Amino acid sequence: MSGIWVVLEERDGRVGRASWEALAAGQKLASLTGKALNAAVIGASTEALAGETAAKAVGKVARVEHALLAAYTPDGYTIALHQFFEQEQPEFVVFPHTYQVRDFAPALAARMNEVLISDVVGIAEGPVFTRQLMQGRLAGAYRHRGNGPCFVSVQAGAFRAEEVGAGSAEVTTFAPTIDATQIRTKPGEPFRGSAQTVDLGSAQRIVSVGRGIKESDNLPLVQELATALDAEVAASRPICDNGWLPMERQVGSSGQTVSPKLYLAVGISGAIQHLVGMKGSQCIVAINKDPEAPIFEVADYGIVGDLFEVVPALTEALQAAK
Repeated sequence: MSGIWVVLEERDGRVGRASWEALAAGQKLASLTGKALNAAVIGASTEALAGETAAKAVGKVARVEHALLAAYTPDGYTIALHQFFEQEQPEFVVFPHTYQVRDFAPALAARMNEVLISDVVGIAEGPVFTRQLMQGRLAGAYRHRGNGPCFVSVQAGAFRAEEVGAGSAEVTTFAPTIDATQIRTKPGEPFRGSAQTVDLGSAQRIVSVGRGIKESDNLPLVQELATALDAEVAASRPICDNGWLPMERQVGSSGQTVSPKLYLAVGISGAIQHLVGMKGSQCIVAINKDPEAPIFEVADYGIVGDLFEVVPALTEALQAAK
């Protein structure tokens, strides 16, 4: 068997951040199992993606190429990757837990008489894969007991893209056999968000605001702090539900999952639905006047105080330091 293969996903002509996080998960898995780490890119013309990936610490990069893979279809991807993995016989296959992966990976796993262990947030000796249940209230530990490859998708923000090392990998090409009659769906235009859509998952610094801000007229206080930090503004669900900030800026189980270098939580109590979306942040700073607020349980630094006093003081100090 050929070790670990990570299937990377293209986003706007480049490998997406979620895929680098999946590669970091593959790197962790390789360190635990001693297996070789490899990566696969898929499409009709993957030279640029393969070149980008070959500069990472992987043994091999496979270009899975066919004209019918120019646009994503679940049938095309399932057929192509099934043939590729039948040839390679991997022990583990790792994906980013994206909408596209959720569409085709279960079918791919079933075709190979396996299941997909989805939305994994941790990997431990064994290997044991951890998934969150009931919106993060419980954690489940899973082991693979099949004879074929173990299919895993990893949650956004659970592993750090920056931890993937550099290298110089061998690049190979695999040409699957696909007939147009096997593609049962016709791909449409790729989904494109509105112009103001923000990808919080790629932000390095985030200032997030909760109900402690009291009313929408007070939001400029937080926005000024975010500007001083060169950070994105995010929010807990009540802020977005009230229409004070757009839904695209919501962090949590029903919003985006983030893992910035700095997450500054302003007036956020720390409901479990919010924590599951941001507790993978490298450094969490919480500002809340309630010393018993759950947010302090995950915070690296906590400031117990009135945000209307603390935030302006922080903003002033940051502006003065520039």
